[in-house]
Order: sequence, then structure tokens, then C-alpha cells
Amino acid sequence: MFRRTVPGFAALIVVAALTTVAWVYHYDSQRVKNSTGGKIEKILVAYGCDYCHTPSAKLPFYASLPVSKQLMENDIQNGMRFFDLRPVISALQHEQAVPEADLAKMEAVLSSGEMPPALYKMMHWSGQMSHDDRLVLQSWIIGQRKQYYTPPGTPEQLRGNVLLPLPQLSPASVQSSKAALGERLFHDPRLSQDNSLSCASCHDLKEGGMDGRITAWGVGGQRGPVNVPTVLNAGFNIAQFWDGRAKDLQEQAAGPIQNPIEMASSWPQVLGKLNHDEALRSAFSAVYPDGLSPDNITDAIAQFEKGLTTPDSPFDRYLRGDTRALTQQQQHGLTLYQQHKCGSCHTGVNLGGQSFERMGRWADYFHDRGSVTKADYGRFNVTHRERDRYRFKTPTLRNVGQTGPWLHDGSASSLTEVVKLMLKYQVGVILPENDVNDLVALLESMSGQYVPPSTAQEDGGT
Repeated sequence: MFRRTVPGFAALIVVAALTTVAWVYHYDSQRVKNSTGGKIEKILVAYGCDYCHTPSAKLPFYASLPVSKQLMENDIQNGMRFFDLRPVISALQHEQAVPEADLAKMEAVLSSGEMPPALYKMMHWSGQMSHDDRLVLQSWIIGQRKQYYTPPGTPEQLRGNVLLPLPQLSPASVQSSKAALGERLFHDPRLSQDNSLSCASCHDLKEGGMDGRITAWGVGGQRGPVNVPTVLNAGFNIAQFWDGRAKDLQEQAAGPIQNPIEMASSWPQVLGKLNHDEALRSAFSAVYPDGLSPDNITDAIAQFEKGLTTPDSPFDRYLRGDTRALTQQQQHGLTLYQQHKCGSCHTGVNLGGQSFERMGRWADYFHDRGSVTKADYGRFNVTHRERDRYRFKTPTLRNVGQTGPWLHDGSASSLTEVVKLMLKYQVGVILPENDVNDLVALLESMSGQYVPPSTAQEDGGT
């Protein structure tokens, strides 16, 4: 009897499994037919990207069964931790630009073939992405970059690439009257309560655009909670500050002035001082019809900061085709950079600054470091969404060799330490010392030099 029962039971399991898979195939097919989106959205739905990378996709019936439910919830939690598809779907539906870092992440997994995962394809027999659909997505990603993220003047062979050289700004954009006023204010300590600090005190343009301290120092020696981000190339970021609480450079310029642990001043106090400066007041009235005001002051500073760029690094020259611009060690570092998908976060012309990423994707950074503070909550402090806890704006890698100490908490004292931390917590690998050294060498090649407009004008006239 036992011998007759076992084969029958096994056959029953096989039939049940095949029936479930057949039902899932039908369910997936109907989802694609019912999708109201365009071709790209239909492809994403067809391969179940929204199952794990959105929190609201309608799941198959077995997702509510014991065991399956826990497995699916875990898959969604992990999927959302790494990638949120909702901004992509929203951009497609509204015919807008898909976030640049999202394009880079999608391109990375398309190239590696790691998505959809093997377990998913066991239940979803239509889950293996076809060669044609892969090419359609890759072509669409390149098209998005060409349309929205490739600066004018980029060489044709580089248009649509995930990594791009920093564009050269036009002289008119960095030598404007507004930028000139902004430069004066950037170095003016009267913006602080006791006339002891200017913007340049924390953003030294000769020292990588930051102050070299673990965390910021304010009026009266007060200590800020996070490391000072560089102001160099900051105009290319999607938002300002580690937590992105300022939408642009102008909004960022107003923050420290009124922060009680930074400049600790107020607009009435600042305007009171500056209005006593007849020459400055006259210069402002010549450029801004309504003269000195909080909006005009911060606009002028922002115009100046937009010109704080560092083009023509060895890395930029290599991207443009100068194969001798990088050493063999640095070129191997670039191979490792691409192999470990560093460009999926450190992407675009600024090699970062385009997304908010969780600090500790593969291991718990804050548990290992200890003493979690409110500042460690990152983007959560702005949005109050749990998913944003421990997320920070990805820093630019441009001039990264000059901006130590590193990380939002200033805890890394060398580039070697930073690379090892990123590999462990963000990539989930440990590399040999030689590979770490090659990545460090690559990072050092990403430094350009800021040339003040007056210097550039003098050089051009000689």
C-alpha cells in the first residue's frame, strides 16, 4: 500500500504545481493585457518588476497562503529596499524624465541578467526576459539619457552613457553680474551673527569646497551633526544637504544663515549690516531692481555657486577618448567600478548626487558603528517615511580625494577606508587589497580644478 501511495502522492504534487504555474502564467498574461501603460511599462509588468519593487501591486492568489505570504512580504521588503519602481512608472505615465539613478540601476541589472531572480522564474515561466525586450529597455534607457541628462556639447559617442564628462560652462554663465555679487557675499562674514563666519569658512574653495573637519563648526565653536558636503559641482545635484532638505542652491544658501548652530543670524540682522554698506547696496540695486533682500542675496550666492565646477579631470579626459589620461591601475579601477555597479548610484556628469541611498544595503552600518543619532536618520527627517530612514543623498565622487574626512558622519579618515566601507555595506563584497588600491587610484583621477572666472579671463588674454 505504501508503494502505491507514494507515487500517487508525488503525482498529485506535480499536478498541483503544474496547475499553479499554469494559473500564474494566465494571471501574468492578463496583467499585461489589462495594463494601460505604454510599451516600456508593459514590459516591466510582464516580467513582474512591480511585484517586488512597488508596495501596491495586485499579487497572485498564493501570496495570501501561509508560508507563501511571508516569503512574498520578505521579497517585497527587500525589493523596495534596493529599488522603488514607482518614480519610473509615474514618469512613464506622465511622459516625464525617469530619475537618472533609476535608469542606471535598471541598466545594471539588465546587463548582468540577475533580474528577474531564479526563484521568481520557477513560478513564473514567462519571467525569463526575452532578448528583444532586453534590447528595447536598453535602447529606451539610452534614449532617456540623451533626451534629459546629456549636456549640450557632449561628444556624440558619449551621448546616453551612464558616466559623462563634466561640461565646460560658458563664460557668460560664470561671469555674470549676479554671480559677481554672489562671490562677494560668499566670502562675507557679515552673514553670520558675530561676523566670524562666511560661506567660505565651511566651503573653502582651495580645500575641495569643504572644511576638512569631521562635522561642521558654527558660531561660538558649536558643532554640527554632519560632515560638510563640498560646494564644488553642487549645482548638478538633485537637491542640497545630505538629507536633501533644500531643493536647490538658493534654498540651501538661506539655511546656514538662520541655523542657530551655524551662522546663527537672521534676515533683519543681515540686512541691517549690509544696508550700511553703500557700495554693496548700490551694486545690488544695479542688478536687482528691488535691491538687497533675502531672495536676492540667496539668488546671487546661488548664481556664484553654479559656476563652482571642476571640469577636465583625468577621468573626464579619458571618457572623451584620451586613453593615456588614466594609468593602467586607474583603468583597472574603472573595470572594478563598473563590475560592482558603483555607477548605478554614482552616475551622470556629477558621478553622484542624483538619488538618496540607504547607508547599509547589505550590512547594518549603524549597528556596527553604534550610537545612532537623529542626523543618522537622513532623508527620513525630511519626508518622515520609514523607507527613507538611513537614506542620504549620494555624494559626488568629483574631487573626492580632497574632501576628507568622508561619509555623512565624517567617520572615514582615508579613501582606502571609504572604499572598504562602501564595498562591505553598499556592495556586499570584500576585495583584495590590490583591487581596493586600484579603486582608490580611480577616485583620485576624478579631481579637476576650480578656476575662478577672473583667473580664467586673465589666462585667456595671455
